Amino acid sequence: MPAKYSHIKKRTPNPKKNGKGSGNGSKQVLKHRHPHHPNPHADRSVAQAMSAVTQLERAISRILLLRYEQDIARLFSTRLHDIALVHLPTFVMRCVTLGGPSWAVHNADCEEIKNFFRAAISMDMRQAGERVATKSVLWSYTALRHFAMSNNVTICQKRGLHSMRLLPHYLSLKGHLDVLEALPPPVMSKPPHLGSLKEGIQALEEACEQKYARWSQVPPEWQHDWRPKVRLGYEKVTQTLWRVAREFDVRGYGQVLREKLSTKWCDCGCSTDHLGEVCEKTVREDEEESGVRSGKQREWDGRGSGIFGWETEEEEDIWELELDFSGMDPDDLDEDIDPSMTIGEIMEWRFLKAEREKEQGNTAFRRSLFDVAITHYVAAHKIEPELPHYQLNLAAAYLKLNNWIAAEKACTKALSQHRSGKGYFRRARARKMLGKTDDAIRDLRAILRFQPSNNDAITELLDLLPPDTNAPTPSSSSADQQYLEHLHEHLGIAKPKTIKLSPFPRVPSDSQKLKIVILPTNDVPIWEHHHEVTEKGKQKLTMTIKTNLTPREAEMQKLRRENTAYPSWDRYVVKKA
Repeated sequence: MPAKYSHIKKRTPNPKKNGKGSGNGSKQVLKHRHPHHPNPHADRSVAQAMSAVTQLERAISRILLLRYEQDIARLFSTRLHDIALVHLPTFVMRCVTLGGPSWAVHNADCEEIKNFFRAAISMDMRQAGERVATKSVLWSYTALRHFAMSNNVTICQKRGLHSMRLLPHYLSLKGHLDVLEALPPPVMSKPPHLGSLKEGIQALEEACEQKYARWSQVPPEWQHDWRPKVRLGYEKVTQTLWRVAREFDVRGYGQVLREKLSTKWCDCGCSTDHLGEVCEKTVREDEEESGVRSGKQREWDGRGSGIFGWETEEEEDIWELELDFSGMDPDDLDEDIDPSMTIGEIMEWRFLKAEREKEQGNTAFRRSLFDVAITHYVAAHKIEPELPHYQLNLAAAYLKLNNWIAAEKACTKALSQHRSGKGYFRRARARKMLGKTDDAIRDLRAILRFQPSNNDAITELLDLLPPDTNAPTPSSSSADQQYLEHLHEHLGIAKPKTIKLSPFPRVPSDSQKLKIVILPTNDVPIWEHHHEVTEKGKQKLTMTIKTNLTPREAEMQKLRRENTAYPSWDRYVVKKA
């Protein structure tokens, strides 16, 4: 949960004086009448009332959580669409410059491109909690508020919605929860209200035209009919981006808010009441400034419930905002993080420190010091719990120590965020050694669903399955086809889709292997911000390089000098392999 929602504590009632005006007079009478034997019927009614409140609060927290997951998927889908328009034209341009105009057409689905996309998306997804949580909670409170208004529930102007007033409408509330529970798992998909790729295609074609127009001798492949090749390659690379994004499971991200909506949500009603106190003012101010837009007053209208927003692109594109505001709740920070650091600095510091731990673990792993490696991998995951590859490293070390249970658990954690072939393969090995043959087979088949030619997975799967005594012997092209069909049937996997032939024949340059190199961090200076007043009385913001660094800032500079690769959409180069 965002910092401003973190202090969810049970409000204690104001102490009241004993006397005729006491609000607890009925309790005093009850206590006086039954000093030694409490009324069992009264106790039962109180217990039933508390049970109803508990059910209500758990339904509310669950609604907030499910809508949060839907919000992450939708908002990050908007982010991916922007990446396709802004960053992919540059990426394709760098590739076709080295491989020719049709290179992307024939190589858009190669592992080199997909691995680069996986690394960059992982870095974006670790920001999901900070970027989505505040808006998601506000949107869900707004939807809960509209539900209350549609049922004539009074809403306090200052304290907002009180959950107790929703008790008579619990069944309707539960009905909405059931609808959310029945929705398919949230996945990345292009929001229908966003435009086409026309803008990106135009930018790519203009860049290619300007680049080769300056050459005195234009290469033959760039002289004629290069536009449709570049355009198709860009479209195929965009399709690969969406396929890779769907490997990620949004339900494994946003752990801070997820924990507070589950284990830390109070069943007595104070958590919802506190949410109302915080959000009500913002909702009313927004309505005063922009008015109540059409559709917003319908019951359960809003994000997170399977609806693709209100076609308000400016509200959806939150990844363009810089995370450079400080003031995070000290209770949510690690002990060694300076509270004055901005969120952007904190996230960079966490990643660099986690990568240092990982590299130390890799060094120990290569020396067969697996216990030492495990210590470093655990430390890396503790620093960056929403980057799944640390758990995969941990699983590899556990496998070396024959600790199959711990290896399976580490892989399951990683797969809850990113469904990778490496995660499934290592978990299959652990499950095989634990005697969980059926589970191991399912993991290997999961690999072959998105990596049909993974020979290691095929070999392991054949080893686990009963011997195939009816396999045809390949002797000709038709027999080879029959053998492959029989093999897929025996493995229990679907027949690979027929690859659609490209309208452009393959040329020698299309076989050129390219390598995408992620650039390391460098020694970026730390800047100080100063507010100055001009002669006209206006404030002016100036920046100077900070020389008197705090211990935390000095450590940040030291980490940057270690040249750690920092995956992003604009810090890479494409080279010939």
